[in-house]
Amino acid sequence: MGFWSLFKAGQKNTGQFVSEHNYKVNLERQIDMCSQTIEQLRKLNVADDRELKLEFFFYANTADKASMFASELGKLNYSVMNKQSAGDKKLFVVTGWTTKMRMTDAIIKGWSKQMCELGYKFDCDFDGWGTNPTQ
Repeated sequence: MGFWSLFKAGQKNTGQFVSEHNYKVNLERQIDMCSQTIEQLRKLNVADDRELKLEFFFYANTADKASMFASELGKLNYSVMNKQSAGDKKLFVVTGWTTKMRMTDAIIKGWSKQMCELGYKFDCDFDGWGTNPTQ
């Protein structure tokens, strides 16, 4: 479960899952984390001209939101699945893999920003990304 999910309990009355404040805080955190993750990839000899798929993770508070969001991500030619969270039956996970993209700071930060914004638009929380450098 995402760190910010712990602060969402008070939002259940409105049906809203991701507040504007939490969206902005998460956006900043995700952009900061990109630099750290890319730094680790560089230590694994992943150059900025290398193309890799990214695995992504989102959370939603209803099955309908998860399904609609998964459909939207599918339009980007991402492989996507959504299911009930194993750790919290009140949450739904949307996860999958992107198409390949270059591992530059600018591209990855831009993509992370796009994912935060798209998640917020569909009231889903972007919980981050990872990759496998041996793809």
